[in-house]
Amino acid sequence: MKYPPIFQVAAADPAVTALIGQNPVRLYLFGMAPDKPAGTYCVWQVINGSPENYLAGRPDVEAYSLQVDVYASTAVGARAAGQAIEYAIELVARVTSYNGETRDAETMLYRYSFDVDWIVQR
Repeated sequence: MKYPPIFQVAAADPAVTALIGQNPVRLYLFGMAPDKPAGTYCVWQVINGSPENYLAGRPDVEAYSLQVDVYASTAVGARAAGQAIEYAIELVARVTSYNGETRDAETMLYRYSFDVDWIVQR
């Protein structure tokens, strides 16, 4: 499995790094974020995927659906970072749904969530 290059695309966009940092870029694969990240941050995960199967030969691409969740101390901050990430990746992937906005009861951080479909060359 080859992961979609969401980190590389987002980290190359100055509007994204202005909101989620440059060193480090606070865009984490699920389960890899620090316990208490400083500032606005984003986590992503593969929610489904499959190879493009053919009758003859090996698949040359894989299609993935990702869930992207942005967390910030304010709703405005979560939306701004989420929309910056959407804008950065929409030329190479497709935003397919918006999953609503919530506030985590434990951390009190605001969450902006969306899904992305991404086709990756093998």
